Amino acid sequence: MTLEQLRIFIAVAERQHVTAAARFLNLTQSAVSNAIAALEEQHALKLFDRVGRGIVLNSYGQLFLVEARAVMARAMQAETLLADLNGLNAGTLRVQASQTIVSYWLPRYLAHFHTLYPNIAIDIQSGNTKDVAEATLQGACELGFIEGAVSYPLLTQENIGQDKLTLIAAPNHPLGKQHIITPQDLMQAHWVAREQGSGTRSSLEKTLAKAGCPAHALHISMTLPSNEAVLNAAQNGIGIAGLSEYVVKSALEAHTVIPLKFDLPARHFKVLHHKERRPTHAANAFLAMLRNQQATQLKGATPPP
Repeated sequence: MTLEQLRIFIAVAERQHVTAAARFLNLTQSAVSNAIAALEEQHALKLFDRVGRGIVLNSYGQLFLVEARAVMARAMQAETLLADLNGLNAGTLRVQASQTIVSYWLPRYLAHFHTLYPNIAIDIQSGNTKDVAEATLQGACELGFIEGAVSYPLLTQENIGQDKLTLIAAPNHPLGKQHIITPQDLMQAHWVAREQGSGTRSSLEKTLAKAGCPAHALHISMTLPSNEAVLNAAQNGIGIAGLSEYVVKSALEAHTVIPLKFDLPARHFKVLHHKERRPTHAANAFLAMLRNQQATQLKGATPPP
């Protein structure tokens, strides 16, 4: 049974006249008659009674007409949904991002996207850089946002934003009083750090290594699973830490931590997407919006609310 057969059956049943139905459907009379005959023969059941030179819908046909109309209505709804998806009037944007990005950088862009496309649902999950890359690779999310570098041949990586890591310490930490901090000072200090696999940890280790502080030489006193936990540990004097400028902004303003005079270069946020998976219209629209906003900000304009 095909949707075309159902369409023809409904037209004939409503008019109880083959010629009138053919005219309405813009088909030949023989095409309509053959479709009805094939439907009845296929199921060994007569749907119309032949009365004189005309046809009348019988009791079987009346029952089938209800179901046929329901099927056609659902088919039309499905067609409408596809059109809506194409027009960004329905669907879901599935995103996964590392902690710093999901908590501090991404929310304003998601809010702006929701304003532009209010009918698109947003499903966002959090994890460290390794988790996000794996989720993107496996298709659990369409777009993954990370701070660190990953090496997956099937994932495209695109720079989409940036921040800077800031070295911080408790206000009474000895390094806070030094106007010049050397790599040797950092290697002698106690550190509080994120877990292995996090973008913050890998970015910090790579940046410090370039500055003359290899990762194996750092004295990591405590490893913690979140930015906030690392920040709290640093505030309580357990060790110095390197965290995103977004994470430490409020603590610096409240003077619960102090910045150390050791400048680190900016790092890029990256968006990941699978090379072999076709992106949805929602994912394409979100990426286009991000690229546009980043270009606008580079020109000195105001970022989205």
